[in-house]
Amino acid sequence: MSKENVVNGVQNAPHRSLFHALGLTTEEQSRPLIGIVSSYNEIVPGHMNIDKIVDAVKMGVAMAGGTPIVFPAIAVCDGIAMGHTGMKYSLVTRDLIADSTEAMALAHGFDGLVMVPNCDKNVPGLLMAAARVNVPTVFVSGGPMLAGKVDGRKTSLSSMFEAVGSYSAGKLSEEKLLEYECKTCPTCGSCSGMYTANSMNCLTEALGMGLRGNGTIPAVYSRRIELAKHAGMAVMEMLRKDIRPRDIMTKKALMNALTVDMALGCSTNSMLHLPAIAHECGVELNLDIANEISAKTPNLCHLAPAGRTYMEDLEEAGGVYAVMNELNKKGLLNTDCMTVTGKTIGENIKDCVNLNPEVIRPIDNPYSTTGGIAVLKGNLAPQGSVVKRSAVSEKMLVFEGVAKVFDSEEDAQSAINAGKIVAGDIVVIRYEGPKGGPGMREMLNPTSSIMGMGLGESVALITDGRFSGATRGACVGHVTPEAASGGMIGVVEDGDIISINIPENTIELKVDEAVLSERMKNFVPKQKPLSGYLRRYAAMVSGGAQGAILN
Repeated sequence: MSKENVVNGVQNAPHRSLFHALGLTTEEQSRPLIGIVSSYNEIVPGHMNIDKIVDAVKMGVAMAGGTPIVFPAIAVCDGIAMGHTGMKYSLVTRDLIADSTEAMALAHGFDGLVMVPNCDKNVPGLLMAAARVNVPTVFVSGGPMLAGKVDGRKTSLSSMFEAVGSYSAGKLSEEKLLEYECKTCPTCGSCSGMYTANSMNCLTEALGMGLRGNGTIPAVYSRRIELAKHAGMAVMEMLRKDIRPRDIMTKKALMNALTVDMALGCSTNSMLHLPAIAHECGVELNLDIANEISAKTPNLCHLAPAGRTYMEDLEEAGGVYAVMNELNKKGLLNTDCMTVTGKTIGENIKDCVNLNPEVIRPIDNPYSTTGGIAVLKGNLAPQGSVVKRSAVSEKMLVFEGVAKVFDSEEDAQSAINAGKIVAGDIVVIRYEGPKGGPGMREMLNPTSSIMGMGLGESVALITDGRFSGATRGACVGHVTPEAASGGMIGVVEDGDIISINIPENTIELKVDEAVLSERMKNFVPKQKPLSGYLRRYAAMVSGGAQGAILN
């Protein structure tokens, strides 16, 4: 499918008349038609500047001889949706974005695409669409937010959520909470830590689908506008060379993305999105592969919430390419993979120097010799579960505790607020998975409350839901099978002992097998009354270990 199907020939005269109705001249119609997928809206801070990015992309496309045409993609702000019914509508938009972009691109015969996402689900959703449509495509995001500053220390959205926990525990005044509220998110852009949005934007560089700096140049920097112009030019060069997304997003490239993910300490949500992207590319990417890569990939970065550095610091230290160059010193990358630059990964990262070893640890001095994410398995999660190992205290890497069980995030949050969670507890939140939620809500409110109350080194949390990239601590998500699908997490009872061993990649419910067998035999998963899109989603969605793809 291309412009020829809608513009060329006598039979397409009616189509050309409609292009004239758009004000497109004959000269513009004769040039390659480049669709620019704009995620701009006025409700998501990471997207409020995307109109400027889109204008710059249009300029770049036009300068390189193409005709740019803009169409939209929806976007949800996970932060605003957090902690209520709205979070059920976050992950589900990934597939709406992919489906609607596929429909628009193929219905109108675009020759190439420039994707302009920023926040959590837009990046993976548009990567999925790029693989389906498979015309030359470049990604350029809206860019990360600058860090805030309170009492001379940089802050990010995770600081804000934890401040609420501290206030609830009587450790922070109302005045100081208001100061955090006003200073934590000081600019437009995707929130300033290594959360899901920034993780996925960085991984576009590792995949080869974005230009250098796409993940790290702050939203308010003028270099972001220049990057957008170059993205517009790059898609025209891809068109000339006939370089397409499936030429770029190969199995080797996806392995590169997983490797960089481990080095950066990305959000656990990448373990949902990378398998889904791979699925659209015809590549199987399971959680076992993730552990294999983690075992040989050192963790080089501790950006917030794992540490006290932020996206602006990563950019100043050399960005994603500098991290990749460190990894390449030990041959951990497939350097022959093609990219949107028309050059290979190896050519792109050559001579990209690490400018700050405090932000990007040298390959011989990592934070840990294994990656930032670990996949845990055991009787509680036979198909897998995920934890952001790089954001877990050393004291909590091996932990055994007493289960306190809740059938929703709200019930767990009420118990935490009431002081019913104490040292030695493991909070279990179920019926929050892809099917059971539905929509696999993020548990940032309860995890932040636990940290803010000073329980981060004595309480763990397990869920068949998921976590924001802003979560830190011993928080194990994506437990599969989920409760709504008859998983073991559905029969955990208050007082049960649960063992978590992150170095050994295990998670076990320590209850006699005969007792568990009897519980499972009598287990009937709870059903929620559903309507609209969530009803259709719940009927089609796979488990978290499979990337929550729609079957």
